Amino acid sequence: HYSKELEKQYGAVRAGSCNLGDPSRVYIRKAQYHYRWDWGPELISSGPWKPIFLRTYNTRIKELESRAKVLDVQSETASLTILVEIEGQNAHSLEANLLDESGKLIRNDTKAIPSGGNCSISLDWQLVSGEVKLWWPVSYGLTHMYTLKVALLDGDGSIIDKSDRKIGFREVELLQDPLLDAPGTTFCFRVNGVKMFLGGSNWIPADCFLTTITEEKYRSWLQLMKEGGQNCVRVWGGGIYESDIFYNICDELGILVWQDMMFACGVYPAYPSFVASVEREVITNLKRLRHHPSLAVLCGNNEDYLQIKITKLDLGVEGGLPAIVLYERVFPRLVAEHVKPSVPYVFGSPYGGKGDDTSDPTVGDVHQWDVWAGAGAPYQDFDILGGREFGVPSLPCLATMESYFADCDDTNQRYPQSQALQQHTKAGSYEKRFAILMNENFRMTGDLESYMYLTQLMQSEALGYAYRVWRRKWGGEGREETSGVLVWQLNDCWAATSWAICDYNLRRKPAFYAIAREMKTVTVGVQREVQKNRVNDRPRPFYEYGAFQSISATIDVWASNLALSAQAVELELYVLDLKSDWTYRETRNLTLLPNASIDVLKGHPCPHKPLAPGAVGVPHPSCSVLVAAFIRDLEGKLLSQQIDWPQPYKFLPVRDPQIAATLSGETLVLQVGAPVKGLVLNVPGGEDDVWWSDNGFDIIPGYPYELTVKGLRGRTIHTSYLGGERASPLCISIP
Repeated sequence: HYSKELEKQYGAVRAGSCNLGDPSRVYIRKAQYHYRWDWGPELISSGPWKPIFLRTYNTRIKELESRAKVLDVQSETASLTILVEIEGQNAHSLEANLLDESGKLIRNDTKAIPSGGNCSISLDWQLVSGEVKLWWPVSYGLTHMYTLKVALLDGDGSIIDKSDRKIGFREVELLQDPLLDAPGTTFCFRVNGVKMFLGGSNWIPADCFLTTITEEKYRSWLQLMKEGGQNCVRVWGGGIYESDIFYNICDELGILVWQDMMFACGVYPAYPSFVASVEREVITNLKRLRHHPSLAVLCGNNEDYLQIKITKLDLGVEGGLPAIVLYERVFPRLVAEHVKPSVPYVFGSPYGGKGDDTSDPTVGDVHQWDVWAGAGAPYQDFDILGGREFGVPSLPCLATMESYFADCDDTNQRYPQSQALQQHTKAGSYEKRFAILMNENFRMTGDLESYMYLTQLMQSEALGYAYRVWRRKWGGEGREETSGVLVWQLNDCWAATSWAICDYNLRRKPAFYAIAREMKTVTVGVQREVQKNRVNDRPRPFYEYGAFQSISATIDVWASNLALSAQAVELELYVLDLKSDWTYRETRNLTLLPNASIDVLKGHPCPHKPLAPGAVGVPHPSCSVLVAAFIRDLEGKLLSQQIDWPQPYKFLPVRDPQIAATLSGETLVLQVGAPVKGLVLNVPGGEDDVWWSDNGFDIIPGYPYELTVKGLRGRTIHTSYLGGERASPLCISIP
């Protein structure tokens, strides 16, 4: 009720769409998602939710600030400045120790404390080469962490108070430099002198009820990210400044943190008492988080600038938003004052372009919602749409959906448009939006298990494609048109249909594995474009059989290398025809440039079975071919594969893939007699204790697929795939 009273006093404002809860939320400094979001329910808690302590003291460490600065990356020289604010007058001296991960002492210093009461003490250590090592993100090196111990001692050397923390040494920069071959500027992060392609996820609070999120749950979620090759997590502005343990684990695992201030999708006020309250809030959290080496960027808000563009608001204030005073004045000042060495700060996400144009793909970062929402574009257009935040939703795993039916007559609720499913789907116009994407790409179904599978396959195809084509634009020095992809979203706060790539119970959807495949060090991409007989509005990879006719097709093939050295590899292209025994194969040796993507073929005619004499060639004979690309190292080890199928998938013939499986220890080898798309492996009842190294992949005849499975313990594997969406047992041979 208090928020509604403030709304009456200061006026009703825009706060996102009608799916994001009551707009009065902007006046209250609490987790905004509690008011409802388009993936979570309205559960507005109140009161203190973190432990409250009463501590007594005569003398204490009031504040400890540690400034770990990299002086030279190559020699790994650094400095550490320690600032201690002391309250009370009983301390005789201050002792500081820096220890490595094994507990070995690196530096020690003791400094006398002047008499007379409250004071500040500083120490400045210059660390020479060999004393410390740099902290590196996932895939780039080790996450070297050090323990800083600070203690106040009395005259006898007894400890009066102490403060310990983990620190790391790293340098992070945000580069926005002119591009060489394209309009606009980069939006590229450089860590320890290395430009990095950031691939990761957006993070929402992991539960509707924050007190239920344990350290174990935080670790499980963040470990999932590392397992999937993701190196960056964005703490979204509609949740909370996360628990200390969250950032500690990110430090440990090497996951960079994009940290929003807690403002999301709203026209926030800027009256004096509100600004003063927010300033105290931000200072407190900057001081709490600034020592974490994982902290890579601070951001003023999530999509608040979009509120002007969406609604054409005219609030009679500078820039159109009252809270611009926070995003563009207060926050930059506070970051400069309290975060040293500096961490990049951006006004908002998205932010870039002129005026209120936050969707300019040539500047800053872009939230790409013209797929699913907005213009309702096909996901096959991601390559021509800019983006850093984006997403496509799906149903959760079938075992998770079982909770929907616990308190209802499940016989009458197990269908895609049931009341139970609607209760767990908060997205606006979700049935219409699902219908557009699903009906364009897949055959319609009323079976719940099949529908669940198809939504997850669609999500996997869309997200994997986006990562693949945007990583293609990581073109090397001065050509970093796209420098990262952060999918919306990693996780859920309850069991729901949502954009999450792992559902509420941490069960991986196929999209999780699709992203993991695209975040490997070396990847290969194939993209097809089908030319029609006249101007049309159809997705470019689609073969058409109605108002338009398909007259030719071309393919692009590229390879990407995130390693910091060149890679010598072999590329194999293999093309097979679904309607005949025609095949085509070629190989070539490539040298992949370090930390860049290169085009191998561009606009190349798609191989196909030769036309018979006198044949018309409409539809184009490439309409039935698969184009598979494999990259191997020079010893023959498979590094990456990509199989491009004729689209839309709803026209593909349904075939028995004749899956043959061999299990030796934890190694599972799969072979097929006919191509299979989106093969999902599952053990009913083992959703939480069977681990797969990969899932939701494609296989073609003659190319066995090898993966690791742990925790099987003799249980039966079930398979689902396009055309066989309902899970069925897999027959396995054990040598």
